[in-house]
Amino acid sequence: MLALKKSRLRRRSLGDRLFDYGNIVFMIGLMIVTIYPFVNMIAVSFNDANDAVRGGIYLWPRLWTLDNYSYIFGESDIYHATLISFLRTVLGTIVSVFCTAMLAFTISRQEFVLRKAVTMFFVFTMYFSGGLIPTYLLIRDLGLINSFWVYIFPGIIGVFNMIVIRSFIEGLPDGILESARIDGAGEFTTFVRVVLPLTIPAMATVSLFVAVGQWNSWFDVFLYNSSNIKLSTLQYELMKILQTSTTAATASAGDIYQSQGGSGTSVTPTSIRATMTIIASVPILMVYPFVQRYFVQGMTLGGVKG
Repeated sequence: MLALKKSRLRRRSLGDRLFDYGNIVFMIGLMIVTIYPFVNMIAVSFNDANDAVRGGIYLWPRLWTLDNYSYIFGESDIYHATLISFLRTVLGTIVSVFCTAMLAFTISRQEFVLRKAVTMFFVFTMYFSGGLIPTYLLIRDLGLINSFWVYIFPGIIGVFNMIVIRSFIEGLPDGILESARIDGAGEFTTFVRVVLPLTIPAMATVSLFVAVGQWNSWFDVFLYNSSNIKLSTLQYELMKILQTSTTAATASAGDIYQSQGGSGTSVTPTSIRATMTIIASVPILMVYPFVQRYFVQGMTLGGVKG
């Protein structure tokens, strides 16, 4: 077997080998370009703000410090805001993915007479929205202003996610669903006990999309819950910190200003921005390895069909 593999390698042309080497060089370059900004952000976030103004911070902090993180975590509302972000991400992802999957299952059924009309109705919303002001008025009339549920209900159905899950369901063997009906299972029982376990790759992919969107969202907090500090999220608090630091730095003679909390910590908009990026990214990076296998499968939906 080893000799056969060696003979195959020898039979490869020079062009094929050059193509492989080119691919390797290209992928290494792409990896460096992709990873370097994040590594640089980590280095800046752990570097002294006064020293970082000089520049020259690339892959490693020149003067190690935790002052940037102390400044952000020294804010009194940051921990409660993190809890709200966690709750809206978990609850919003579960509710959205489950409801979107139910809709996808319904539209995927050939016996559903209005499946094309309903599909076009939802696809239409991907291209045309009601606008910011009508949406705000609708949210107000629904009584969702200054409410936690404004983070959940407006995004309960994702049209793109519905299409992804529907495509996966349509690829399932019809015999599996038919056997469930023969055994006396209803549509909801078939969906919960048969369809959901078989669509884990698609569900994991969509869950990652929804979770990232929920975790990074701050504009809805600004629109609907900015007057209620108890419903503020981590991203919104970080945005306010960055806005405050930028305003203070612009108003002063230099780019460095002292923390107003009395700790004497010196920060800059650049160091705060880098620290905020790391804080906001770490939770998602911790979740991704657990869904990576399903995510890769879900991204290849429709590539190979049995």
